[in-house]
Amino acid sequence: MKDIGLVGVPFSGKSTLFTALTRAGSHGGQPNQAVVPVPDPRLGVLTEMERSRKTVAAQVRFVDVPGGVSSAQGIAKLREADALALVVRCFGSDALPAAELVTVRAELLLADLAVVESALHKAEKRAKGKPAVDVDALRKAKAALEAETPLRGAGLDADEIAELRGIAPLTLKPEIVVANLEEGTDVPPGLGADAVGVYASIEAETAEMDPGEARALLEEFGVKEPGLEKVIHAGYRALDLITFLTTGEDETRAWEVRRGATAPEAAGVIHTDLQRGFIRAETIGYEDLVAAGSMEKAKAAGKVRVEGKEYVVQEGDILHVRFAV
Repeated sequence: MKDIGLVGVPFSGKSTLFTALTRAGSHGGQPNQAVVPVPDPRLGVLTEMERSRKTVAAQVRFVDVPGGVSSAQGIAKLREADALALVVRCFGSDALPAAELVTVRAELLLADLAVVESALHKAEKRAKGKPAVDVDALRKAKAALEAETPLRGAGLDADEIAELRGIAPLTLKPEIVVANLEEGTDVPPGLGADAVGVYASIEAETAEMDPGEARALLEEFGVKEPGLEKVIHAGYRALDLITFLTTGEDETRAWEVRRGATAPEAAGVIHTDLQRGFIRAETIGYEDLVAAGSMEKAKAAGKVRVEGKEYVVQEGDILHVRFAV
């Protein structure tokens, strides 16, 4: 499960967005967090097809903190997140979303610069003038931040990134830009091609409704794709994640894994024993299984492949792992 932290300047509506995304209330003055299932219509299809007794979606946790990067408590919680959603206000006649995005990013840079300078001071004292990998990494990070370059774009190598993990830099995390829109408007220019628009106020008002009724009402307002789906899809892209599936009589379940993961690595997401004792994975794509009508028919038609340790898992793959420990 991945954590997405919501960041924004005061009155950006990030707490309203939190309510819209999670259907949970937001309480001022304290961190708010809620775990939500990742919407995936494939799960319902597979559950019915295989007559599974249980259906389990992948999950994402959203975190909304008071004060954001302007408070120590907020920074600490945000540093625990896997990705950040930068929320900018796009409602009201005085909205300046592009300028607001610049402000949010500047606050993240300054927060990182403060922690990097502190860590560098301590590292230089420990090194006592001798060459040290952590000192070099921190100096490179400090120079990038002073040049107003986020660390994800600072050209850090894998070893340097590993040295910085302990201080969890905010600008090293993947980011999503969320435009908090008013009814009837679109994402304005200046927020980047990947920015997603959410009608947070409208969606928050439906938070206590039955999900089906809420979706129908939102469609009347012209909201065809709920904000939760938009933000999670953007989060998966930013984190470079894909979904693979398992299905059977006991359970149909969605799992997240990094893009490019091998079959044993995907098996390890299910359970470490499966990765340790991996033998092979019986694999079929979701579309092929649906076309076949059942796993039995897919096997009879030769659509189920046997893949070994080098196989790279694809989006929508359905895996049955064979292992021995």
